[in-house]
Amino acid sequence: MISDLDMMGRLALAALLGGFIGLERETRIQAAGLRTHMVVAIGAALVMLVSIRICDLTPGRSDPGRIAAQVVSGIGFLGAGAILRYGTSIKGLTTAACLWTAAGIGLACGMGFWRGALAATGL
Repeated sequence: MISDLDMMGRLALAALLGGFIGLERETRIQAAGLRTHMVVAIGAALVMLVSIRICDLTPGRSDPGRIAAQVVSGIGFLGAGAILRYGTSIKGLTTAACLWTAAGIGLACGMGFWRGALAATGL
């Protein structure tokens, strides 16, 4: 079982790393900045923590990836709303990709895969 301190650390790391991505977006005056990326990363980390907790409460009867997998499709749906077509050009594709990546970083933080989350954020 994950301790309360570990849980708070994972959520804080997700907020920090999502914030780094959002801050970079804000400095370039792009859509979906600091708050949006932080919220996406924190939400994804929380969903992962809930998934892990459900498995702790019902050993052998649940899969921690089932609930967390819905983050991938849900953020994909959210990102699709950020993509707009203007004639022959497309806007928002990078924003959608950033939101999807922030969700992945949040999931990684939630499951305690902080090295992967740090590497993804750095890249």
